[in-house]
Amino acid sequence: MIHVYKLDGCAPTPLINYLKALGILRLLAEQLDINVRGWWVGNCFSISTTFDMNAIISFFREKYEPTPIFNPWGGRSGFYNGSSEKSAREVLDSIVASDSPRFETYRNTIILIQKIIRDVAGEQKPKDELKGKFILSLRNSVRGKSILWMDTVSSIVGSGDRIDIMHPAIFGTGGNEGSGSYTSAYMAAIKKCILDPKLDASLEQVLFGHNLCNSSWDQNVGQFVPEGIINPWDILLSFEGACLIRSGITSRNTTDSVRWMSSPFYISGSAYGYAGESRIDEIKMNKGKELPGNGEQWFPLWPSPMTYQELAHIFVEGRAASKRRRADDGWAMVRAITDRGIRQGISEFIRYGYLQRNNLATHFAVPLGRYRVPEKHLPILACTDDLEKNNWISKLRKNAHQKKAASRLLQIEQNLGHKLFDLSARPSDPSLWQQVLIAMTDLETVMATGNGFHSGPIPPLRPEWVSAANDNSPEFRLALAFALQGSFQNSSSNFDGVRRHWLPLKTQTRFATNGDTMNPRLDKKPDVVAFGRDAVDDAIAVMKRRMVESAQNGGRLFPLIPTRGASAQPADLCRVLAGEVDLQRTMLLARAFMALDLRMWNAFHPSISMFPLDYPSDTWLAIRVAHSPWVLPNGQVVGADPAIIRRLESGDATSAFSIAQRRLRAAGVHTIAQFATVSPQTARLWAAALAFPVSKNYLANFVSRIDPNTSSDKEYMS
Repeated sequence: MIHVYKLDGCAPTPLINYLKALGILRLLAEQLDINVRGWWVGNCFSISTTFDMNAIISFFREKYEPTPIFNPWGGRSGFYNGSSEKSAREVLDSIVASDSPRFETYRNTIILIQKIIRDVAGEQKPKDELKGKFILSLRNSVRGKSILWMDTVSSIVGSGDRIDIMHPAIFGTGGNEGSGSYTSAYMAAIKKCILDPKLDASLEQVLFGHNLCNSSWDQNVGQFVPEGIINPWDILLSFEGACLIRSGITSRNTTDSVRWMSSPFYISGSAYGYAGESRIDEIKMNKGKELPGNGEQWFPLWPSPMTYQELAHIFVEGRAASKRRRADDGWAMVRAITDRGIRQGISEFIRYGYLQRNNLATHFAVPLGRYRVPEKHLPILACTDDLEKNNWISKLRKNAHQKKAASRLLQIEQNLGHKLFDLSARPSDPSLWQQVLIAMTDLETVMATGNGFHSGPIPPLRPEWVSAANDNSPEFRLALAFALQGSFQNSSSNFDGVRRHWLPLKTQTRFATNGDTMNPRLDKKPDVVAFGRDAVDDAIAVMKRRMVESAQNGGRLFPLIPTRGASAQPADLCRVLAGEVDLQRTMLLARAFMALDLRMWNAFHPSISMFPLDYPSDTWLAIRVAHSPWVLPNGQVVGADPAIIRRLESGDATSAFSIAQRRLRAAGVHTIAQFATVSPQTARLWAAALAFPVSKNYLANFVSRIDPNTSSDKEYMS
């Protein structure tokens, strides 16, 4: 018969209650019912087993064999003389003196450790220079369940004369947290619950949440319970569960590569993706110095019954890595665990930060929120893989957290992290994709001032970003048209985009610098004329610069053409001229779209909504036709005159139209409109609207509209 029990005493928070759920599942599977299964229902852990409630309680009271937990390399371990060792030493002596089968493994482990202390450390606690060799001897000697504990609290890096020991954050520094000792607390709990079982009645409360007694215990267990009084059974079972959180050493495939400790779902701290974030959460203070913090760890919640073996496999695989790199921050963790969560039936991850608090000597495991795994794999999220090209996002994070980095750079980098977290939760929301793009543009704006430019500009983006960010707004369509325009250099096939007018670029992935390897600075290039302060000013500055460059090369036509599938629509241009478009937002999006990979774009088939033609005024159309980048349908050429843009920029639309009208008349186009009178502000909008390229088709329509006597060449319009 299968019994299903809801363990009300096990919850995702605080961490001690989550680990307790793992401990119960592990101990039942290893020592009572190999087929036991566990899963999460809301905020409560459930199990299914062939044993009834009384049998489970009887097992823990009478047969449960504690895992040998020890830290003879740290304080209050019980293996040495001294008053601080007294409590733990009494428990160790009691275990060694006991003839109970429950302590056979623990008893043999204690005797083995005492021998290693004599042989390696001369019966003294090993000093720092000997600690690596000592822990290595322990790791090579202990067997059975003790290996689980060793893997939970330490990892050995290196060999031979150089042995470094790294300690996962979950148990502080190898079993100690400040002046406190986790192992001492564990041994004290053994005494209370097994050696001197005065709290047996509380076991049912700990397991099933039944309020049968009110016994509690004032015992410090470090970060597992930030504050409050707990039950010793909570300590025993949570420490047993923590033995699933085993760490190891990871390296690349080469033998001489860097090796690092890797813990299940563990990353460095990231101060974004949760409410109340602060940079102080990413660091720890030691004697007034800022050091890297203790990081954070994400723990899975799964809604379907799972065996202990299946769960243990998830934690073994949990040394997270995304498609391109090892997960080392919050966003990389999201990318790494999304696909894994879908495959392994994990619905959520609860995120804990090991944060420094109180007297700065202790850390608490603070819940930072939850991440819900998507129900199915969404290919659209693959777009974010682009941010890992050339390690762009990790370089960015590193540069933003340097001591001399501008505070603005750090602020925007964290904002990007927030937006990426929001996007991972709602990847089908185009507005979130746009927020990510704008955050990346903000970063480039700061880089253009010389801060953090070592990360490089936004890496090449795949065309699917366009589909993901498409909200069918005029700002979106105009941004795409502006971003992908350019000209062909010297009649060659090299398309010269407009991105270089915002950033001093050496290549599409590198900034141009002064060549000083010791103190590199961004190169000052004359073609950088847009600075992101005002959208109208930037649009005008780009056109003026392009016309200067074209004149220097002997060009007569307006030197900007659209890319296939990215032409501005007349209806959107009407809105620009009417002041109904947020040009600042448009230009921010355009800055990000300038990073689109044009080679991939040319093979892409974008789905951009089309609208019925709604033409701007004939006077502006005449000025637009006077800036044609192509020969007109009648075979004539209108030479672009920079004076038109200068007049519009100054607010003089009347003079600008007169110049355009004369040039069109010389090219055989006679406009119906004879004069233009608009406000100076509108005249500047007229100038900015010229910066959005239109297709050859639309331009032919414009010619027919301003001069009905001009016939459109069908071949020209095709």
